[in-house]
Amino acid sequence: MNATAYDTILVDELEDRLVVSLHRPDARNAINARMVEELHEVCERLERAPKLLLLTGHGGVFAGGADIAELLRRGRDEALQGINSRLFERVRRLPMPSVAAVDGWALGGGAELSYACDIRIAGPDAVFGNPEPGLGILAAAGACWRLPELVGESVAKQVLLAGRNLDARAALAVGLVMEVVPAEKLLDEAHAVLDRMARSSAAALRLTKLVVDSPGAHPVADDLAQAVLFEGEDKKHRMTRFLEKRTRA
Repeated sequence: MNATAYDTILVDELEDRLVVSLHRPDARNAINARMVEELHEVCERLERAPKLLLLTGHGGVFAGGADIAELLRRGRDEALQGINSRLFERVRRLPMPSVAAVDGWALGGGAELSYACDIRIAGPDAVFGNPEPGLGILAAAGACWRLPELVGESVAKQVLLAGRNLDARAALAVGLVMEVVPAEKLLDEAHAVLDRMARSSAAALRLTKLVVDSPGAHPVADDLAQAVLFEGEDKKHRMTRFLEKRTRA
């Protein structure tokens, strides 16, 4: 096993797969600009030399969302760049399949990153949710069009509009996750799924994934809507209150 250390992720390279752990323990693995850059580097590696991907979070949390302090500073121009959405779409379009092993919080951008993976396996404490409207924005990194494809329009609207969180059992019931396993067995089971994939023809896996992922969604619409919201005072006030509340706590 070859280990490579980054600032915000841990990457272990095996013969047939990469294991990537989101690693910002002081911020519940929140996705910031540096993590986006480093995950792009991972995608570049996997595009250049295709392998399976196992994506997980360090310390019993997948990712508590995007970095709110960074989002507060972003405006229309940053929204139109699709900083997170372009990365997550790149993850979705990787040549070989990806598996997200999710335990603990997978909220906001963290949930959207897990949605971008081909398969999700959950620990018993996994919670998926998209609370972005409460911060004056929308889930613009794929959830608005990817989640309905995964769980159906009704459940997606419960999550995106009504603020419903899906715990592990609910996520299993609606098909968002493949299975729920004890936390101590989560990575082993994820590797077992990848082991089964690795026994298949690599060419067949790549072509099957390519066909299944044929274009149909249009993330530019998310970016345009987010650009409007990023310029609004409501977003700034809500995120400021969130950060002030967290500081007091």
